[in-house]
Amino acid sequence: MIFLCMGYYNAEKMDARPSAEIVAVMEECQPHIETFYNSGKVLLDAGLETETKNLRRSDGKIMVTDGPFTESKELIGSIFIIEAEDMDEAIQLASTHPTTQVSQGEEFGWRIEIRPVHYFKNDK
Repeated sequence: MIFLCMGYYNAEKMDARPSAEIVAVMEECQPHIETFYNSGKVLLDAGLETETKNLRRSDGKIMVTDGPFTESKELIGSIFIIEAEDMDEAIQLASTHPTTQVSQGEEFGWRIEIRPVHYFKNDK
């Protein structure tokens, strides 16, 4: 099975910290990300910028509006796609990601949402 995992964070809490502190936290992530990648089950891993656009069809035209669109202070900062036998294995694998391994992540509201994917096309 394929699973989409979304890594959330609280932008206000992270933006309030000095950049040197954020750099140090990101450096602490590196050994955990290597463990995560070494599983051989990570199909894609991507960090996201904060800029967002919303596209929707309205009256036969495609409308584009700026985002983000949530009322929450949480933003999606990363996504990754993994392959696992079932949700239990997906949880085990995602739990090796820096989001759950780096202690400072608690202060920044880091969390992962895991969703099974019912359609996945890969032209590799």
